[in-house]
Amino acid sequence: MSFLNTVIWITGASSGIGKALAIEFSQQNVKLIVSSRKKADLELVKNACKFPSNVEILVLDLEDHTSLQGKTAEAMALFGGVDILINNGGISQRSFALDTDIAVDKRMMDVNYIGTVALTKAVLPYFIEKKRGHFVITTSIVGKIGTPLRSSYAASKHALHGFFDSLRAEVHKDHIHVTLVCPGFVSTNISFNALTGDGSPQQKIDAATQNGIDPARFAKLMVKAIQNKKEEVYIGGFKERLAVVVKRFFPKVLSKMIRKLSVT
Repeated sequence: MSFLNTVIWITGASSGIGKALAIEFSQQNVKLIVSSRKKADLELVKNACKFPSNVEILVLDLEDHTSLQGKTAEAMALFGGVDILINNGGISQRSFALDTDIAVDKRMMDVNYIGTVALTKAVLPYFIEKKRGHFVITTSIVGKIGTPLRSSYAASKHALHGFFDSLRAEVHKDHIHVTLVCPGFVSTNISFNALTGDGSPQQKIDAATQNGIDPARFAKLMVKAIQNKKEEVYIGGFKERLAVVVKRFFPKVLSKMIRKLSVT
């Protein structure tokens, strides 16, 4: 499958995985719509792409659910439609459940889950009308396996799997594809911006995240999964991918392993 002239809309495109995806896709001469809350950072992403003239910026806030219908109409007008929506925007969390204010749990769901679902529902009628389309969702290995200090984050990512597995079955007849991409540790600033128990950012990068996969390499693997229309794919180190298998076949063994993880 060639992506030539495909219109791809990426949320969370101002940094990390989203930025790397935009740069990788731009090598294939696609039409790109890049979105996040940060216009200045999106400008930098656009200029880093191979064909900046094929990149449009659309500022949006996933937490502002009521704005997403209008933003979708704007996106559709930029290139005359959208072929692939990559739901990549989101935030993370680092705090014990006991120490996490319920407002943090709510914000995690509002951004990661409700925001993603609201944008998807806004795009869905366009895909159904033309009888084709592709939803791609960046979830997490933590969307399959809950780990310490990430209870709210894990819950929001688990919720995405439930919604999009159901949606995949519902829209199969309309030739619409759904790909769930589960990253392990990727060397981005996600942990720096992760919310702590009181809602303030952590402002430090976890060692595991810092030592994770390079975003450019991750993007190449994710693009390949999208190209092959995979239903679900795990991209990370050997231990992270192994954990998914252990969880499936030996859940008690994985529980013991998870309890031994460092929480410092």
